[in-house]
Amino acid sequence: MSAILAGPLTSVTFCWTLQRPDGAGIGLTSSDRDVSHEGITYRAAPGVTPAAINRSLGLDPDGGEIAGALSADALTESALALGRWAGSSVCLVALDWSDTSGEPVELLGGELGEVAIDGDGFSAELHGAASKLAKPVCPRTSPECRAALGDKECRVDLAGRTARAKVVSANANILQLDGPVEDRFLFGRLRYLDGENCGLASVVVGAIGSEISLRDRPRAEVTPGTSVELREGCDKRLETCASRFQNAANFRGEPHLPGTDLLTRYPGA
Repeated sequence: MSAILAGPLTSVTFCWTLQRPDGAGIGLTSSDRDVSHEGITYRAAPGVTPAAINRSLGLDPDGGEIAGALSADALTESALALGRWAGSSVCLVALDWSDTSGEPVELLGGELGEVAIDGDGFSAELHGAASKLAKPVCPRTSPECRAALGDKECRVDLAGRTARAKVVSANANILQLDGPVEDRFLFGRLRYLDGENCGLASVVVGAIGSEISLRDRPRAEVTPGTSVELREGCDKRLETCASRFQNAANFRGEPHLPGTDLLTRYPGA
């Protein structure tokens, strides 16, 4: 790094790699020309620059902020507003654009946080890897199951527990589908398979006939004919886990643990 900064002029440039949770990614640079290093081409078109970077020597979380123009095919206003880049892994390095054979200096690694759009530009928060240390070390007790249906703690096989349908009409967070929805999909997931919301998902909180209510309002318009996938849900009660899924052995909750109302159960309390 000292060689890059030596002399009256510097050839240092900031290079970013962003990888979304679905596997899509992009490389960006603050330089005015594309930079290639180790098989990755960092595009100059968006003009992304770091607005602030905080580094710590202890266990305090590192953080930062990036800003740029909405001029790349991937970093469009629609993609950012739909949250497609939320939770993306981010790596920021300093690189010598005049000699890319050198070793880059890593400045920050972590996840992309909240994104704000202002006109033709955007800004986004960066959360360093140390920010995960602020999360609880142990899960809190709860009468309901803390696992998600089908994850490594739940272990329920989701094969055969999905169904596909098409949207007939949409009004805010209420969708009318082309067939009746079974009760087993309540508290499950609805994922859009095409249209502007393709790949996004929401939780089903209500189902009456062929009409379902979603927890979140779709971020983009849902047009008739849009294909969706419904995945079975769970109300996270022990009774449901045992009767419907025969999975009580993997229940991740404490349904028999006394709650804060224990004292009010006795006369004179």
